[in-house]
Amino acid sequence: MIRVKRFGVLQTAKIVAVIYALVSLVILMPFFLIGSMLSEEFFPELEEFGAVAVVMLPIVYGIFGFIFTAVGCVVYNLIASFTGGIEIEMETAD
Repeated sequence: MIRVKRFGVLQTAKIVAVIYALVSLVILMPFFLIGSMLSEEFFPELEEFGAVAVVMLPIVYGIFGFIFTAVGCVVYNLIASFTGGIEIEMETAD
């Protein structure tokens, strides 16, 4: 058994922030492409908003991912100090 006793708060938060930003970019890109095609026809005044959103939303997701992961790590570390942490059973692969 291996026990996760503590998470490095900043390192874990940085990794999750980058993952959130990349995943949001991959997930949101098709929606923005479809939305930009529809907005040209129905809402031409919103065309600039789509370009700003494509840049800003992954950044915002990354920032919030960092903040919430950092808070979650701190809470986990606090609780793990009382309970001993999460136990993981691992084995080596041949």
